[in-house]
Amino acid sequence: MNLHADALLFDNDGTLVSSMESVRRCWTRWAREYGITEEEFARVELHGRPAAEIIAELLPAGVRAGALARIEALEVEDVAGGVVLLPGAEDLLSGLPAGSWAVVTSATRPLAEARLREAGIDCPVIVSADDVTRGKPDPEPFLLAARRLGVDPARCVVFEDAPAGLAAGRAAGMRTVALTTTHPAGELRADVVVRDLSAVSAQVGAAGLKIGTDSRD
Repeated sequence: MNLHADALLFDNDGTLVSSMESVRRCWTRWAREYGITEEEFARVELHGRPAAEIIAELLPAGVRAGALARIEALEVEDVAGGVVLLPGAEDLLSGLPAGSWAVVTSATRPLAEARLREAGIDCPVIVSADDVTRGKPDPEPFLLAARRLGVDPARCVVFEDAPAGLAAGRAAGMRTVALTTTHPAGELRADVVVRDLSAVSAQVGAAGLKIGTDSRD
């Protein structure tokens, strides 16, 4: 299936890079430090959500600021050796023109930049949790990315691995491509579902970007 766009918007973790082992290590340590039981922790969805939202489900208001600073410090410290580039990401990004793509992540800016830097990705446009008042599945992060790139949201394609991110892309009026890197295809609602970015190609033409996908059966 081919999609046409002026800009591509990529989630980071699970889409461009994988830091899942680091995430599990850091959040497990954090939960122990704050006396959160395994049962309480297991009920909370971690992937694709801002840390502040996760913490709000687990801790009272008075300790949330300190808890947020703590998980941020743990994750930034754990970046070295804990982040790997996912298949297809480097090849796809290297062929995109400047100003035609952005990273839209639920991580804070320091953490997002640390993970991208560890993976060797130089991204001029990043929308992070620090830039928005409402995170995914709200469309605000993707709409902000479109504004920063100067592109009509309807001419953007979102690449995501998490249901919340795909919901945000749809709510923003964008086409969506789901990657089965962290969730099975049956849990992902998108225009196209692929295994990872190695199944995606991009051609630059007078009418913008032509996105080819080797979609799953």
